[in-house]
Amino acid sequence: MGRLITPTPDRRLDWALENDGIWYSAERVGSGDEPEAQGAMTIGEKISTAVATERCGDVARVLINRHPLNVLDLATIDLLGGTLREALDDPDVRLVEIHGRATAFSAGVEIRDHFLESAPAMLAAFHALIRSVLYARLPVIAVVRGFCLGGGMELALAADFVVAAEDASFGQPEIGVGCFAPVASVLLPRLIPAKKALELLLSGKMISGTEAEELGFVNRTAPSEVLEAELGRFEKELLARSPAVLALARKAARIGTRASFESALHECERIYLEELLPTEDAREGVRSFLEKREPVWKGR
Repeated sequence: MGRLITPTPDRRLDWALENDGIWYSAERVGSGDEPEAQGAMTIGEKISTAVATERCGDVARVLINRHPLNVLDLATIDLLGGTLREALDDPDVRLVEIHGRATAFSAGVEIRDHFLESAPAMLAAFHALIRSVLYARLPVIAVVRGFCLGGGMELALAADFVVAAEDASFGQPEIGVGCFAPVASVLLPRLIPAKKALELLLSGKMISGTEAEELGFVNRTAPSEVLEAELGRFEKELLARSPAVLALARKAARIGTRASFESALHECERIYLEELLPTEDAREGVRSFLEKREPVWKGR
């Protein structure tokens, strides 16, 4: 697989951003004061506090814009879902891109939404967002710079294509705070070899964009400074096709996996809500993270 980033004792699985308690990385990745990545999008025609959109000819760009690392809380999930639906319903749009601002595509879902009391609503909203991408009428491209972790990586996996910077960081670090990733548990073993998928899901380790391309869940990579050019070349290939036939071919290619995906995700949700969340270790994982200490696992 190549080099995997492994937490060291003094740099434990730690997604807290100072006192905000948001997920961001399998290691500490910054204070939020970093300069914007080269090639990062500017905010376009329509902007809110957390989501922006921009039209580039036949392409609609949807930008996750929740500073500093585009963590997805419930409000942002709902807003992102609505913005994607609006872009997908536009008859003049032929492709939809999802970008993240600055140093992250998205560092995952707000950790406070993983407590027993709020997790059902979080899963319902986030999985509705995933379905809106999986079952879109148009091709969707995740454009990844920087950190693509947890729910952020699940969102990228749901897209039809992923174009990433070579130095992007992909990972499912949920295991470090006593939970797992339902969508990735279903999608990742279908996209890469099962044992590699299990390694990523159970270790919480991160891999680069280059390594993700080698595994097969990223389509194209390029250095950050020329990522836009690589994206443009890839999109030119798609836009050269009949838009009607492209949409129908995409629809046909998704048919075979829809029923099995829904069945598997339903069971993963049940395991998460009925078996995982009532455990002491699930509560301890989130609490220890918010309290900025090592978890003490009880095994129950």
